[in-house]
Amino acid sequence: MSDLDHEPVSSPSGEVPAADGPVGQVAMSPDTASLLGLIDRLGSLLERSDLDEIEVEAGETGIVLRKPAALITVATTSSLNPTGAGMEAAGGTGATAAAGAAEPAPASTTRFVRAPLTGIYYATSSPGSPPYVSVGQNIAVGHVIGLIEAMKLFNEIKSDQAGRVVRIVAESGKLVKAKQPLIEIEP
Repeated sequence: MSDLDHEPVSSPSGEVPAADGPVGQVAMSPDTASLLGLIDRLGSLLERSDLDEIEVEAGETGIVLRKPAALITVATTSSLNPTGAGMEAAGGTGATAAAGAAEPAPASTTRFVRAPLTGIYYATSSPGSPPYVSVGQNIAVGHVIGLIEAMKLFNEIKSDQAGRVVRIVAESGKLVKAKQPLIEIEP
């Protein structure tokens, strides 16, 4: 029997070593290989673009890729944020190239009402009408704080917290991402 005729030997975990890889290297699953290929393609796309960051989410998996200059900005922002807010990994698999998000750091007693989906945020129901919320206003759980247009549908965004509005973070008519702060509330 020659070297080409033998069966691959599996490791104690049941994985088969890669045929063309170095000795001791374990073959990766097709899903892992596909994910790593996607990360490589996104990285090269990021390098060729004017973007500082690419964020992708699919199910419970999320990934954030940032250019080195953007990482310096995030690190500076994070060092100013003693609570570490926004430093969690993006998804269930923990596949992040660089964890962290640049978001306003809340004061010790304030909390954010966050966008439940990605879309265009509107602070009023129509041009010329009063805003749903204003700074200093007391709101209750379930109070409508704005609209988010996604896929040509307008979704009412309701507060999941009660308190006094300290600051309106999101800008009307601008894109907001899911989980991005919309308003800051003091309980």
